[in-house]
Amino acid sequence: MTTHDRVHARKPTHDLDRWDRGTVERLVERDGHCLVTVTNAAGESVDLRVTLAVRDLFVGRLDLPPGASPVGETVWYRKKGGR
Repeated sequence: MTTHDRVHARKPTHDLDRWDRGTVERLVERDGHCLVTVTNAAGESVDLRVTLAVRDLFVGRLDLPPGASPVGETVWYRKKGGR
């Protein structure tokens, strides 16, 4: 069983110390999953592996016009296993 990372379009309301804020650099579909690359506050790139359903959910919750790219948008994320 694969463990997936977590991504939210909106700031979480609980356990804030367990989440990081980042800016979406790119989204790539790979092996039936989505690789989301974000830049964190330190300017480092972080790769997150999520299901296609999670990708659709967080992209759908961003304030974007239909068909617009989420690149450049702010998200909150957790790597698998937490911190």
